[in-house]
Amino acid sequence: MQVLHSLPKFKNPDMLVGTETGDDAGVYRLRPDLAIVNTVDFFTPIVDDPYIFGQISAANSLSDVYAMDIEILGEILRGGADKVIESGAVVIGGHSIIDEEIKFGMAVTGVIHPDKIFRNVGVQEGDVLILTKPLGTGIITTALKKGKASEESVNEAVKSMTTLNAAASLVARKHPVHACSDVTGFGILGHALGMASGSGVTLVIESAKLPLLRRAPRLAEKGYITGGCKRNQEYLNDKMVIDKSIREGLIQVALDPQTSGGLLLAVAKRHAAKLVDDLHAGGVPHATEVGYATSLQKSWVRLV
Repeated sequence: MQVLHSLPKFKNPDMLVGTETGDDAGVYRLRPDLAIVNTVDFFTPIVDDPYIFGQISAANSLSDVYAMDIEILGEILRGGADKVIESGAVVIGGHSIIDEEIKFGMAVTGVIHPDKIFRNVGVQEGDVLILTKPLGTGIITTALKKGKASEESVNEAVKSMTTLNAAASLVARKHPVHACSDVTGFGILGHALGMASGSGVTLVIESAKLPLLRRAPRLAEKGYITGGCKRNQEYLNDKMVIDKSIREGLIQVALDPQTSGGLLLAVAKRHAAKLVDDLHAGGVPHATEVGYATSLQKSWVRLV
C-alpha cells in the first residue's frame, strides 16, 4: 500500500478507476456504454493439493472482477482451468518463468457498463456492512503448514477459498449497493480502511457478528498467524481503534489476510435485511451484517 504512494498520478478522462483509492481492479472506458476491467493476482501454494491450489488461485484472481514437477504443474493448471470454466470465462494464453518456488495466478479481463461499476468508495453515513464469506483462511493455512490444522478446519477453508464470488455479485447487482470491496490481503479491517477513507466516514466492525472459519480464533491465539497479519496490524495501528474487551484471537482474525475472500458490501439500512435474505436464497449462506458506517470520528475504523 505504501509503495503505491511513489507512483505518478495518471490523468485520463477515460480512466474511471485507477490506483488512487486502492480499488480491486482498474477500469478504462472504451466508449460511453462500454468499459474494460482488468486485474492480476498470483501467489505461492497455500495447500498441498496442486489441483485445489489451482482452483483457489483462479477463484482469488477472478474475485477482483466481481479480486518442479510437470505432473504437479499440470494439476495446478487443470484446477485453475476448471474454476475459470465454472465462472463462464475462458483462458486465452499465459506466461511461465523458471523459479525454485511455484507461483500461479491469473490476469483477468472483463467488460462492464461505465454506469454499473461497484467502487470501494461511496459508503454513506448509516449504511450497513455485509460480508459474504467467513474469515480466517490465512490462519488456517498457516496452521496447516505447521501440521496443526484439523482436517475439518482445512476442508472448510478450502471450500470457502474455492467458492467464486459470482453468486454474491449477481445478487448484489440487483440491489442499490453504495460500495463494495473484496476482502483479501489487507484483511477485513484493512479493506474497511480503504472504504472508509475514500468515503469520508468511519466504519464500525462488530466482532461478535463476524462469520468465522472453525477454530480460526483459537489457532490465532496459539500463534499461527501470517507475516501479512503482522504487517496489517502495523499499518493500521494509528488508523483504527480496537475495543479492549475483544480477545486477541478475534482481533487477529479481523487482521488476517484472506485468500479468495468474500465481498464487503455497503448498503442503506432499509435495504440490508432484504439483501442478506436474497444472498442466502442465492447460494451465499454465510452472508452476514457485520457493521455500519457513522460520520467521521477520530479513527477511520473501529473494531467493537
